[in-house]
Amino acid sequence: MLRLLPAPLRGLLSGLLLVLNTLLWCWPLLALALLKLLPLPASRAWSRRLMGHVAECWADGNRAWMELLGDIRWQVEGLEDVRVRGSCLVICNHQSWVDIFVLQRHLNRRLPLLRFFLKQELIWIPLFGLCCWALDFPFMKRHSRAYLERHPEQRGADLATTRQACARLRGIPVALFNFLEGTRFTEAKHEQQQSPYRHLLRPRAGGIALAIDAMGEQLGALVDVTIHYPDGRPRFRDLLCGRLQRVVVHFAEREIPAQFLGRSYAEDETYRLQFQQWVNGLWSDKDARLERLQQQWPPRGPGHARGRARVSG
Repeated sequence: MLRLLPAPLRGLLSGLLLVLNTLLWCWPLLALALLKLLPLPASRAWSRRLMGHVAECWADGNRAWMELLGDIRWQVEGLEDVRVRGSCLVICNHQSWVDIFVLQRHLNRRLPLLRFFLKQELIWIPLFGLCCWALDFPFMKRHSRAYLERHPEQRGADLATTRQACARLRGIPVALFNFLEGTRFTEAKHEQQQSPYRHLLRPRAGGIALAIDAMGEQLGALVDVTIHYPDGRPRFRDLLCGRLQRVVVHFAEREIPAQFLGRSYAEDETYRLQFQQWVNGLWSDKDARLERLQQQWPPRGPGHARGRARVSG
């Protein structure tokens, strides 16, 4: 019945449920985070486990309002073959903020809690930043090329910060997530980068290389996710208003090559080139997969530019 409501009203209800769900779970999360400040290893471990359960309940709540007010038809490939036990890396192409909710819907409670690489500036967003800090999300501090030219002594500082953030997750079951493109796909960015891939921006290998460097053999596998929106890249309000109708998600579990463990991406040039070649190979496979998915699940009507136009309505 609720799915028959006009789109603006569904958007209002979805937004309200999202806010209420967030407020419901953020306060117990922040209360448990206080235990992290105690100099007792047992209390820290106990609080981390409970905070993980709280975050999973928040993701469950998001799935509930999506199914209550939305009408998404899912086509999922390979999820039953993902059998990771313990910690892992998760990578995905990035088209929309909707991607995060798609990933949570399918991976929540199947993998350990997804933890995203975040820009350090996001820690100052009210509630959001505190919750991400409480859950040990790795914050990355990146300097622009112009800044590094003015302050050459800061070269490598962003890599060191990322390594320290990942090292704090040692001993905790995690699914460490990274959008390798670093930003959402747009035609303008694709042209500006002169990307060699048809459906993807150039990948940035440094983030997951540092994660492997910091966490080593704790990472049991790589989960490679590919998302395709047949009717165009959605905006977040399209998800809220129930306009998002079809989503195709492909999952593949891959091994992390053993020769990449115990090596330094920043200091070993040979390893850096080998790692970049491996990531480029993953991205070439993903580009071919997206081409297949776009041919298998094309737009249903005129006005969609090969799956890259936004959802309308």
